[in-house]
Amino acid sequence: MPKDINTRKMEASDWDAVSKIYTEGIATGFATFETSIPTYEAWDAAHMQTCRLVAVTGNTILGWAALSPVSSRCVYGGIGEVSVYVSSNARGKGVGKLLMQTLIQESEAEGLWTIQSGIFPENEGSIELHKKMGFRYIGKRERVGKLDGVWKDNLLFERRSETVGT
Repeated sequence: MPKDINTRKMEASDWDAVSKIYTEGIATGFATFETSIPTYEAWDAAHMQTCRLVAVTGNTILGWAALSPVSSRCVYGGIGEVSVYVSSNARGKGVGKLLMQTLIQESEAEGLWTIQSGIFPENEGSIELHKKMGFRYIGKRERVGKLDGVWKDNLLFERRSETVGT
């Protein structure tokens, strides 16, 4: 990974670049069930106010990561759902790893004891990233939802903190 790549807090003003990277993810057909980009306001409401990151080199955003709450019930307050997206021209350069490392640190600083992901089986890059970052495979939800009229499975991965909630 080039040394000039860093992470910083995502700002609302980053939405144009973030949404373009999100669009690239949607276009792969195996990154999300979403088929169109939400407004920033809708995206903002669906994600935690903390643990929002962008990876940058200079003024260029290369990827982003954020957490969503998994439930409104207080007992699940320490669990977040991971989103990590890397621009097509930055994939394979360690951007996802840097984002995930920082997201893990920030989630633990916020008191989260578990972060989890649902990943399409075809998304081999994401599966490998999660395994490298200490996530464990916990199961498969078969035919959990349709994407473009086709039933899709979702592989569930989780990472339990070794410092929070122990």
